[in-house]
Amino acid sequence: MARHAVPQRRSAQRGLLRAGLALTVAGIGLGASGAATATAAPMPKGGLTTLGKLDPRAAAQGTNVALHQALGAVKDAKLDPLAGTGVDPLSNSVGTQIADFKPVSTRQVTGSLADGGSLRTLPVAGKAAALLPG
Repeated sequence: MARHAVPQRRSAQRGLLRAGLALTVAGIGLGASGAATATAAPMPKGGLTTLGKLDPRAAAQGTNVALHQALGAVKDAKLDPLAGTGVDPLSNSVGTQIADFKPVSTRQVTGSLADGGSLRTLPVAGKAAALLPG
């Protein structure tokens, strides 16, 4: 195996690990929000309803409320668990300026995450997340 293949493989493994962690956080947010709404629903007068007596409007409304709360929790979850700590690797930024051109810095890319941002506050993903209910 060539020497340059090992760092690429490690980079791919880190990427997959990060994607898996992001999906796990999203799943936890959905589960926690769904459990909170399930316990808050009032009991119908006749007790538990059977499938034949199911009210479609009430079911759609309950699903809509659960979806809004679950997606709201996911969009507001802090993405960088180390944000605001002294060991956050995203808070280290490097910048440069050549002559009288506008300065360029890595803070423009990692700043919103290093400040403890959520999906809603990210520059590009925040606009896409605004299209989702919640």
